[in-house]
Amino acid sequence: MARDLLGKRLVRVLADGTRLAGRIVETEAYCPGDSAMHAYRRKTARNAPMFMQPGTAYVYFTYGMHFCFNISTEAEGVPAAVLIRALEPLEGLACMRAHRGRNDVADAALCQGPANLCKALALDRAFSGCDLLAPDSVLFVEDDTLAGEWVIKTSPRIGISGDEVALRAPWRFYVAAHPAVSGPPQLRR
Repeated sequence: MARDLLGKRLVRVLADGTRLAGRIVETEAYCPGDSAMHAYRRKTARNAPMFMQPGTAYVYFTYGMHFCFNISTEAEGVPAAVLIRALEPLEGLACMRAHRGRNDVADAALCQGPANLCKALALDRAFSGCDLLAPDSVLFVEDDTLAGEWVIKTSPRIGISGDEVALRAPWRFYVAAHPAVSGPPQLRR
């Protein structure tokens, strides 16, 4: 699913009807039995959306300052999710800049990295448990395509902890050399 989400459009509709949208260009997979996954040990109030039906939002707070957005992917009761790490901004860029609180951010950097993505789209814990597949949802994924010929690459995930298997698993998927992809330069090529 992490690879299949690349090229899809993540959309957030604000209360005034403004659409904030971007093409997904970087993801990370978190699978059952994965020691890097929040639900590895047990179900908690925080990670409960990972156990919900596929297409449920899981938004968590990390490092005491950032939100990260995930989409549950497995059958109900089976914990797994895809972290959306970066978007190519397409709609509502001025509003994204206002949410980021910075007018000097380049377009490609608006949603570069999971924390910036959540700031730009104004996503917080209130969205955790949101059904992205509900017809009236203000947060959803829609079909789109990657423009041009893109090369999809994999790497180990960024900034995780866990056992050696988790640290080495090539479960980060990204559009190679895309300007919106996050991480150190050697992990963007």
